[in-house]
Amino acid sequence: MAADLSQIVKAYDVRGVVPDQWDEPLAELFGAAFAQVTGADAIVIGHDMRPSSPGLSRAFARGATRRGVDVTEIGLCSTDQLYYASGALGLPGAMFTASHNPAQYNGIKMCRAGAAPVGQDTGLAEIRALVEEWQDSGAPEPAGAPGTITRRDTLEDYAAYLRSLVDLTSISRLKVVVDAGNGMGGHTVPTVFAGLPVDLVSMYFELDGTFPNHEANPLDPKNIVDLQQRVREEHADLGIAFDGDADRCFVVDENGDPVSPSAITALVAARELARYGGKGTVIHNLITSRSVPEVVRENGGTPVRTRVGHSFIKAEMARSGAIFGGEHSAHYYFKDFWNADTGMLAALHVLAALGGQDGPLSRLVAAYDRYAGSGEINSTVDDQGARLAAIKAAYQGRDGVDIDELDGLTVSGADWWFNVRPSNTEPLLRLNAEAGDEATMEKIRDEALEIIRG
Repeated sequence: MAADLSQIVKAYDVRGVVPDQWDEPLAELFGAAFAQVTGADAIVIGHDMRPSSPGLSRAFARGATRRGVDVTEIGLCSTDQLYYASGALGLPGAMFTASHNPAQYNGIKMCRAGAAPVGQDTGLAEIRALVEEWQDSGAPEPAGAPGTITRRDTLEDYAAYLRSLVDLTSISRLKVVVDAGNGMGGHTVPTVFAGLPVDLVSMYFELDGTFPNHEANPLDPKNIVDLQQRVREEHADLGIAFDGDADRCFVVDENGDPVSPSAITALVAARELARYGGKGTVIHNLITSRSVPEVVRENGGTPVRTRVGHSFIKAEMARSGAIFGGEHSAHYYFKDFWNADTGMLAALHVLAALGGQDGPLSRLVAAYDRYAGSGEINSTVDDQGARLAAIKAAYQGRDGVDIDELDGLTVSGADWWFNVRPSNTEPLLRLNAEAGDEATMEKIRDEALEIIRG
């Protein structure tokens, strides 16, 4: 029976349960389709530590070589290491990972040469259509001359490139706890941090795609409890957690308290603007803290607000020539990294900023964390449109209140705002609220939730 691709081809990638929803024969068809849609003579492929990843990635490679495409396999890598290879080698790339999803899942993140994203509007829909066609009619005829498969190790080059973008040579020595969550951070951190003035305390560096200690999703508070405790026990300067494919990083301060991704975005934005002479565009999505555009303007930059989702960030990065972009989900995008996201480079910026001054991290980030935020609150609703209309009706016409519909509904006052967005896949509305103080935030949060859940 043909696989139901509507269940596994998402907005930005392929993701599903192996082998129930997809398997190696299907991966081979995806490889052939990727080769055809990109029109490339050669591609690069990498994979994470999940048990199914080596077999799926090799099947994808077979599909590509049958179409006459040469394949460079870089083996075990983080997603941003695959982006590095795509950028440095000038090749389209495919990364086999399901990021922070449970062990039975796997997926493919694809990009064109230079790490340019492949999403529904940039090739993924065409890839899906070809695979669906070939599931019915059989695999396409092989090319006259099959492509080759070669191995290449890019880890040292990736690490050297990242270190070339952030000067850490003169910082004070730091004690850093890193929780890799049994994901790819355990593979990349030792090489990236080698030779830096860092005393590294490693947690869960053993590569294990069954995630025996906790889910590799640091945005869920329960998954950083071990890191917080270890930072306090070790009297460390900070803690860093990576997700499963190590393209996102999450930071805790010397007290074990979480540092918001918005504060990290503002901190890195200030540093990148300094590198670019106090000029440049910085992208942020609309549920990032107001601190971010404030800091960008204070440092001479131009903030640009986008919808939520990495495809929108990357598209705006390319359109505007932005030097940096950040999201509430701890994705950080750099012009000097082919506009792609790399949590590792953001982590190096945090180390450089902390080690370049005398105070603790909590004091450093306080300048970038100026508002009280609710975090994301999900509510199950019967009719998303009706609830959004009710919110709009409740606030429209109020003095000093602005409403925009760039992504869901954003309602703003002088010192507060909230955004409500519908989920694309579930009957949920997602609320994020922020204000100048905790009491105001709680008031507007509760007022919005009463309408949403009414």
